[in-house]
Amino acid sequence: MSSSTGWRARGPPPRRGPDRRAPPPQRVRDGARTRARIELEALRLFAQKGVDGATIRDLSQAVGVADAALYRYFKSKEEIAADIFTRHYGALAAQVRAIGGQGLAFPQTARALVDLFCGLFDERPDVFAFILLNQHAHLRYVKPGENVVDDLTDIMARAHRNGEISIGDAELAAALALGAVLQPAVFKLYGRLPGPMSALAETLAVRAAAAAGCIV
Repeated sequence: MSSSTGWRARGPPPRRGPDRRAPPPQRVRDGARTRARIELEALRLFAQKGVDGATIRDLSQAVGVADAALYRYFKSKEEIAADIFTRHYGALAAQVRAIGGQGLAFPQTARALVDLFCGLFDERPDVFAFILLNQHAHLRYVKPGENVVDDLTDIMARAHRNGEISIGDAELAAALALGAVLQPAVFKLYGRLPGPMSALAETLAVRAAAAAGCIV
């Protein structure tokens, strides 16, 4: 029709771009649950077999999904391990730092730290084992300010400044105190010591404090 009539020729409908709407909430929730399930089963398998010993097939069967489905959430098995390690190790560092900030005398600080480690061992043995046995491979992924050893070293340095321990090398004091707790934990992991770790807490706290050169 002529444009003088006020009518316009009807052209093709406008092209629609890609649908950028957010996924349905149910899909988001399902995805979050699947990711959490992957991490939970991966933690259990890594604690039992080690990262190298556990396979993608082991993990997919434990989760109940196809192998390919895992790659929707993680690029590799190593990425899963790094994600789990940094999250749990960072949480432990925050707890260590909180204890150090309470202003307790060094023997009480040592006891609170030992209670923390023993409680983690008894309540979450998979987390404890994974952190203990995989720290050397994954510490490079830890962000500044989320390192357990750094926080323990700060506690030792402060204790020495306050005249509570005799060892002036804070790194050495932290290493000696950690050894007094972690070596018994290794023995427990391999079944060489019976009972819960918390049953040894009082003895371990005294030994850890003494190893750091406690003089109060």
